[in-house]
Amino acid sequence: MLSLMETEAAYNKALDYLYSFVDYSLKHTSELVKAEFNLERMFELMAALGNPQDSYPIIHVAGTKGKGSVSAMVASALYAAGYRAGLYISPHLQDFCERIQVNGEPISHGDLAALVEEIKPAVARLPFITTFELTTALGFLHFAQRGVDAAVVEVGLGGRLDATNIVTPLVSVITSLSYDHMAVLGNTLAQIAGEKAGIIKEGVPVVSSPQKDEALAVLEKVAAERNAPLTLVGRDVIFEASEHSLDGQSLAVSPSLVTRHSSLVTPESVILRIPLLGAFQVVNAATAYAALKASGLRVPDAAIQKGFVEVKWPARFEVLRREPPVILDSAHNVDSAQKLRQALDDYFPKRPVILIFGASEDKNVLGMFTEWKPYLDRILVTKADHPRALEAEQLLGLAQQAGVPAEAVSPVESALARALELSVKDSAIVLSAGSIFVTAEVRTAWQKHTLAKVWNLRKDD
Repeated sequence: MLSLMETEAAYNKALDYLYSFVDYSLKHTSELVKAEFNLERMFELMAALGNPQDSYPIIHVAGTKGKGSVSAMVASALYAAGYRAGLYISPHLQDFCERIQVNGEPISHGDLAALVEEIKPAVARLPFITTFELTTALGFLHFAQRGVDAAVVEVGLGGRLDATNIVTPLVSVITSLSYDHMAVLGNTLAQIAGEKAGIIKEGVPVVSSPQKDEALAVLEKVAAERNAPLTLVGRDVIFEASEHSLDGQSLAVSPSLVTRHSSLVTPESVILRIPLLGAFQVVNAATAYAALKASGLRVPDAAIQKGFVEVKWPARFEVLRREPPVILDSAHNVDSAQKLRQALDDYFPKRPVILIFGASEDKNVLGMFTEWKPYLDRILVTKADHPRALEAEQLLGLAQQAGVPAEAVSPVESALARALELSVKDSAIVLSAGSIFVTAEVRTAWQKHTLAKVWNLRKDD
């Protein structure tokens, strides 16, 4: 048995090994565009490892926004139904091991280190392998070794050429589509939808969140070509939001036999409650419900209700403190900025906002600032410890262009301290948004801040 210090040393060595390969999440857009994505390496690697991904059923989830939330809800419901449920997500928020979970528990540092050693001989025979491909392989292998009954696998980027797209799932799920990663996925919604639709397999059911017409036309065309029955949430599965508060929100979900002109809440309707906030999460919950039903797995409504109410998905309109409010979000394109704006209206109407913001180089920062401008007292631009992050000075220029008072504050921990200081004056909301890497650092800084306050209180006692 290794000591804690030895385990952490082995874990850090494993991370160093993983990051020694090509990691496109750390590459600049100019390099990302030139990348030659294909699935051949992934098929070869998994064959060398015995194709563990074929030993359990999979629910595969792609989309621009909402895919992580949907994946988390589906996995939580499977666990509540008595399944040993795997969940593979990316990126992680605070710890790399969050990417690979079984029954809500991330893989341990020791287990990850051991798995990395196990795959090294197979990896040595494959040139040009990437960090994400290796991480995906580790997830598939861990799920097999843990004997999962089912796994929920979130797509990393796009869909068609994503490393996860070697699976034949029970159901393919496509959440809300909007403009993001355009340099790689295309400049039109139709092109982006085409890449996401790449996860649709011959004869495998598809569930889609409500989509704009341009995107939906592509999904319908690909689904028809591949004889994949398509369930469209909002058409084939009707949902309606009911009450919402900072404690959570409820929705009713019903098959489309209930017409839009009749009362939605009928004896056949299922009432779902989720702790996740924002109207967009109601759509995600309805999509997750439809995905579970289309999967063919036995997941009773009672288990879905239990799983949804217990789901955890931090940094998505996560309220860390109610007064004065401290909120974490990861809105990083114009569509999610609009959804965040609506959530602010729903839960904190007419409250001024101090925004902590950082973003990577390929984001429409000016578009996001324009969406939020009516709410913003001040933007504190900062830079996460990430190679693709824009410099704070560049963000400052964009804030000035948007006509919003701004200042550059780095590191992220200092930006949080400054925001908390400013919020005292008029009880403004402290909001972190933009890059998930910035929000992750804000979350870590908040935990240190809270711990320090508790420690000081104990010392005073």
